[in-house]
Amino acid sequence: MKNLFYVFLTVLFFAACQSVNTPPRPPAVPMDLSAQGIIPRPLQVRTDSSSLVIDSLSALFFSAELKKEGEYLLAEIQRVTGLDLTVNPAETDRAYGHIKLQLDANTKSDDEAYTLDITEDTLTVSAAAPAGIFYGIQTLRQMLPHRLSDTLTEKIFRIPTGKIEDAPEYAHRGVMLDVSRHFFTVAEVKQFIDYLAAYKINVFHIHLADDQGWRIEIKAYPELTEQGGRTAVGGGAGGYYTQADYKEIIQYATDRHITVIPEIDMPGHTNAALSSYAFLNCNGKKTKMYTGMRVGFSSLCIYKDTTYAFLDKVIGEIAALTPGEYFHIGGDEAHATKQKDYNYFIEKVQNIVAAHGKKMVGWDEITAVDLLPGSLAQHWQTPENALRAKAQGTKIIMSPAKKAYLDMKYDSSSQFGLRWAGYIPVDTAYLWSPQTYLPGIGKEDIVGVEAPLWSETVSNLAEAEYLLFPRLPGYAEMGWTPDSLRNWEEYEGRLEKNLRKFTNY
Repeated sequence: MKNLFYVFLTVLFFAACQSVNTPPRPPAVPMDLSAQGIIPRPLQVRTDSSSLVIDSLSALFFSAELKKEGEYLLAEIQRVTGLDLTVNPAETDRAYGHIKLQLDANTKSDDEAYTLDITEDTLTVSAAAPAGIFYGIQTLRQMLPHRLSDTLTEKIFRIPTGKIEDAPEYAHRGVMLDVSRHFFTVAEVKQFIDYLAAYKINVFHIHLADDQGWRIEIKAYPELTEQGGRTAVGGGAGGYYTQADYKEIIQYATDRHITVIPEIDMPGHTNAALSSYAFLNCNGKKTKMYTGMRVGFSSLCIYKDTTYAFLDKVIGEIAALTPGEYFHIGGDEAHATKQKDYNYFIEKVQNIVAAHGKKMVGWDEITAVDLLPGSLAQHWQTPENALRAKAQGTKIIMSPAKKAYLDMKYDSSSQFGLRWAGYIPVDTAYLWSPQTYLPGIGKEDIVGVEAPLWSETVSNLAEAEYLLFPRLPGYAEMGWTPDSLRNWEEYEGRLEKNLRKFTNY
């Protein structure tokens, strides 16, 4: 009787299997995970020389804590491949060909670290925090195809099997966009942010005010944008962001785990403000708007109390809109300000920044004064200023103009860009190390690396892309990957593969 019962169960099992019309498992093909050309280069890659098939029956699994990251990946897969994956099904038509995003406190202590584990059954992205999941997704994105494979029954793509374990070298991996010399629309800024996200860059530094334009609405001082925001270099149309626009940019960056650092340059680079409000000038008269490219001629009136009342309102309104911990006060090329006046100004302003709950960032000239704890000095030109930062315990963002300025021309034939700091071809941009570039400055003194893109010669995103690519991926790798794993010849091959997929980003 007992044997007859087992026979009955067996018959039921096979009958049930035959009643479900499950398609046959698509065949795996040999693939090499280490040959995908991932940028930045991961810390560890192990290849299993097979592949995972993703097709119309695949599903994407993620928890409520990873809703933003999951929906982001879902949209990217649909955009690039046309596949609409099922999300979190209670049951699936099969037990293989799926993608899982999962938080795992044991992955690594670094919130930005991640593990990508790919078998013939499942691709699992795991991390201790959502940021790590997001960076794992960026690695996965670089393995997505240009187009789907054609088969008789369905559309599929394959991902090589193996395991990637990865974590960043530096906490600060940034790019700056100057929207003052030329204005960039909200849509253009969002696309710019997407380029940063694709390469695991986590800081977007936005240069919001300069001699040629003031680009952020300040409700206490509406003339800053109505007057100061109406033009650009060369006399072209200006523009500005309403506070609603700015919050939209902030949210877009935040959703991509990118911190926004706003910059209002001062006490120099201020002609747009000086032309908007007479009281900011020592003579009580508005200046004329400026549309040229000269620097170092403007200055706020240093000893007027109204100057600091003005800055308190400006910094306060922007700080209230900005969730990140930093506010950039510029501080560079203040040639029209005497040194003692400059020092007085920086000491006053850093206290205003602190009063609004932010830490001050400034170009390396700010190290002329004793900086508050937590301040950052952005090295761009003068080694002595970096050494002063180190002496007072101030961490440094490495942005040397001769190596990291994205607005420098590639060579004499470049269509856009400047050359005052020299030409920066792709290999020159890559072949340096932030921790050995300056004598006396080591890794322990550096918070990270940032590549600024000044916009004197570019007036829209398409022109900016000319200067961004193919140098941007190299700066991203410099911030993420240890020097010991960076090699120009090897990187050059990965860059070529990666840029073929550039339209996916």
